Amino acid sequence: MNEEWRSRQSPTIGYAFVIAIWLQYVTATMETKIFSWLGRKFVEIVGAARGGGAVETATAELFQKFADTLSPLGLSLDNTVRIRVFGRDRQGRTDATAARSRILNGSRRAASSSFISQAWFDSAGDGGLELLAMRPLSSTAVRNPVDFAPPRNYLCYLDYDSVRFFSGLTSQAATLEQQVSEVLTTLDGAFAKAKTDWSKVVKLSLLLQRGADIDSVRRILTQKISLRVPDIEFTFVDGFAGENYLVEIEATALGG
Repeated sequence: MNEEWRSRQSPTIGYAFVIAIWLQYVTATMETKIFSWLGRKFVEIVGAARGGGAVETATAELFQKFADTLSPLGLSLDNTVRIRVFGRDRQGRTDATAARSRILNGSRRAASSSFISQAWFDSAGDGGLELLAMRPLSSTAVRNPVDFAPPRNYLCYLDYDSVRFFSGLTSQAATLEQQVSEVLTTLDGAFAKAKTDWSKVVKLSLLLQRGADIDSVRRILTQKISLRVPDIEFTFVDGFAGENYLVEIEATALGG
């Protein structure tokens, strides 16, 4: 086990202290980060499922390993606020997503997204997870998973301890620029439903088709939201749930 301590500064939340722990499970590596953000404690776990078997079964086993990692920290899968699913190929993404839907159900449902990315994997597995768990400020905080209307197979957002975690949103528009613009408009409606707005957005994550022009995306962001969000990150992937998607955008915001 290795440990790395580091600090970082944000223009809105001051210093956040992070401890990263790498655990080796047979042929797959799990990385756990414990950090402070928004005045709360968070745990991020990243890991690939074992290779050589059914992806859905291996991903379910990975969820159990995540639960075992959270338990000594006084947390459980019930504290999950965001889950990203990765597949080495389209079928791997589909099968790993099926495990997510089966395990994170009911009040456990969290903001979610799913992607195809060969580069994400450094092991033989075909499914992987990035899980974010939060310790609420109050032990009596109630999780409120909010569906789309009509409901979809993933949440619109999770309202938990006055923080809104929005699932990844996509568009069927013809070009990347049009998709980004359309998703930002969709977020306008989602924020209104959640009784928040762009001034309370603390993080925006854009997962882009590999090779996309980030500068053109930045220009759209500047036009639409004037880059008011303090933390914007970009990640490249090889594909999404829909074959025509070029970008998926996740948002995290404080409540009103």
